[in-house]
Amino acid sequence: MRRAPDARHIELFEAARDLLAARHHPEIHQVAAAVRGSDGRVYLGLHIGSRRVNVCAESSAIANAEMAGAGPLVAMVAVCRNDSDDIVVTNPCGVCRELMGTYAQDAEVMIDDRGSVVMAPAELLMPNRWMFPSENDWTPDDPSAR
Repeated sequence: MRRAPDARHIELFEAARDLLAARHHPEIHQVAAAVRGSDGRVYLGLHIGSRRVNVCAESSAIANAEMAGAGPLVAMVAVCRNDSDDIVVTNPCGVCRELMGTYAQDAEVMIDDRGSVVMAPAELLMPNRWMFPSENDWTPDDPSAR
């Protein structure tokens, strides 16, 4: 279920926005992220890029929270600059959505839903995520047996 951001979510947006405003570089720092741990603290991340490798801001924010022992993540947001140079919410890429399935499964994620900023459960952003067979209690049907 999606819902409007509350004051604590806006605080996350502002933290990510302020980081991007301070550190933005069009080639190496294009996105900033903020996550909140179950400890209540905010952890920041910044996109770092080079010609061959890019690490997403969400990944670095998750790593910062993990290093600090933040506990399960409860909320997150990523921001970038739009064509008008305004700092706006940006949706996580597929790799970050997969990371959320491991590190932020129960978190709310601030997303742009066709022009409206809403909070969405991380699990809805990556339905039927990849799992090891040992991580689930079901066995898929053999499609050739039908």
